Amino acid sequence: MCSENPVLPEDPVGFSMDLAAHEMRRRAHVLDALGPGWDPVAVLRDEEAAEDMLYSGLSEEQQRLYEELVSAGVLPAGRGGRAAS
Repeated sequence: MCSENPVLPEDPVGFSMDLAAHEMRRRAHVLDALGPGWDPVAVLRDEEAAEDMLYSGLSEEQQRLYEELVSAGVLPAGRGGRAAS
């Protein structure tokens, strides 16, 4: 018997999927792709140095805008601004 309007259950059908194994496999592949030479501490240190350079040597107008963005929560506080260029 074929019907154009199939009968649907009145209550939703429960559905769940555990992605924990897939996530662990994905993380293992990411770490494998990064290789044994990947140093997360050095990467973080380099990112902080780049950010210091980005916000160093600002003009007065740039400094004012930077401080306005920090106070608005757009940029994190405590970095950049008046660092030596």
